Amino acid sequence: MFVSDFRKEFYEVVQSQRVLLFVASDVDALCACKILQALFQCDHVPYTLVPVSGWQELETAFLEHKEQFHYFILINCGANVDLLDILQPDEDTIFFVCDTHRPVNVVNVYNDTQIKLLIKQDDDLEVPAYDDLFRDEEEDEEHSGNESDEGSEPSEKRTRLEEEIVERTMKRRQRREWEARRRDILFDYEQYEYHGTSSAMLMFDLAWMMSKDLSDMLWMKYVTDVGVLQRHVSRHSHRHQDEEHALSVDCMRISFEYDLRLALYQHWSLHDSLCNTCYTAARFKLWSLHGQKRLQEFLADVGMKDMRIQTFSIHFGFKHKFLASDVVFATMALMESPEKDGSGTDNFIQALDSLSRSNLDKLYHGLELAKQQLRATQQTIASCLCTNLIISQGPFLYCSLMEGTPDVMLFSKPASLSLLSRHLLKSFVCWTKNRRCKLLPLVMAAPLSVEQGTVTMVGIPPETDSSDKKNFFGRAFEKAAESTNSRTMHNHFDLSVIELKAEDRSKFLDALVSLLS
Repeated sequence: MFVSDFRKEFYEVVQSQRVLLFVASDVDALCACKILQALFQCDHVPYTLVPVSGWQELETAFLEHKEQFHYFILINCGANVDLLDILQPDEDTIFFVCDTHRPVNVVNVYNDTQIKLLIKQDDDLEVPAYDDLFRDEEEDEEHSGNESDEGSEPSEKRTRLEEEIVERTMKRRQRREWEARRRDILFDYEQYEYHGTSSAMLMFDLAWMMSKDLSDMLWMKYVTDVGVLQRHVSRHSHRHQDEEHALSVDCMRISFEYDLRLALYQHWSLHDSLCNTCYTAARFKLWSLHGQKRLQEFLADVGMKDMRIQTFSIHFGFKHKFLASDVVFATMALMESPEKDGSGTDNFIQALDSLSRSNLDKLYHGLELAKQQLRATQQTIASCLCTNLIISQGPFLYCSLMEGTPDVMLFSKPASLSLLSRHLLKSFVCWTKNRRCKLLPLVMAAPLSVEQGTVTMVGIPPETDSSDKKNFFGRAFEKAAESTNSRTMHNHFDLSVIELKAEDRSKFLDALVSLLS
């Protein structure tokens, strides 16, 4: 069920309890977690934090802790599946789910006892009506009760039996028609995957309602809509403008400004930033000699349209300045670090710590990793385009990274592969002269484990100017795997990312082509 009053129905409930936080490995979840941690520390709420990168980790962690906790908070995981069916919890277990993944599973929506959804209902959810999805089980067979009516004439018994047969037939037909309508309604509702209001924004709004919103929390909300944030920035700036620490070297100041659409350019050379920003690399076609020449001409002229965007920056004292996008790149790079001496949990903690102003060294380390990732991304894009690795499969484009490709193991991780796929599709659209191909989505695969013979596969919607980025590949991947008995693992919270046995790839793609044609 949807929680209407986050403060009374959520925070005041868990405030007096010991709770367990399950947090997904993405930047939005990281920021929401940081805000909630600050609130819990302020009110001395005992909690345990467990990072989870997929459904297997979530199930394992729940089994380990379910006897110790009755209240569980899930951030950016759990809303788009039947949570009770997956975790099989006790009846007194309560889940609070703050998740940006859409659509929300209908069982979660209509469960009034154990599932509490921390989701804005003014989002365009379009949840089907309860009566269209659920109905009370009726007995298909009814006892005629003729045993006590031994005196009835045979003709009367025969007539009554015929009426019962007709009635049962009508009920079965109505049941089949209702089930067919239900399948169609669920298909229309579940066929596209997309994202709603960010979890960080919801957690900040909760803090704001309780008058506990600090500037640090506001910065955690950087992944949300710029226009909504402007008034909060102004309010916090006025709140602190007369305080003594306003000019201190330790102060923190958030500002709203226009800045260049260049990745990490304040921490990089202008040339490196231009070469490794998706927007400029695609526009200049930097994978070609002609594109490199155009870049040199641009640097001589220094002029290009649409280079400025609205963004936020944060200043720590007089020395340290970061754009919101800088922190996004850094934290994502820390979470999917290719360094061999860190586990997934260690990387998560490193990324979480980098969001604190006392750990700027970790943030700078994340920026260096982000530079490596952006360089590897653009180099891989150039290789894919120059060697014609992107092929049209009919209803979608397909690209597969081969084993032995430089930095290939970096792109076996879901967020890195998704980033590469989006940037590759944008560059391909700028490069190709085929108008039809410009309108197609992209499926991309990268080696995951040589020993197990598996690949990571991701589906990306078509490159358009529209903000509506609904993704249909999640359900399509499931149908293709079912129809071919392909050995797949749908372990990621984003349904459009799967793991697939390499030897099943051919039949899986054939089924996907047939399904989407």
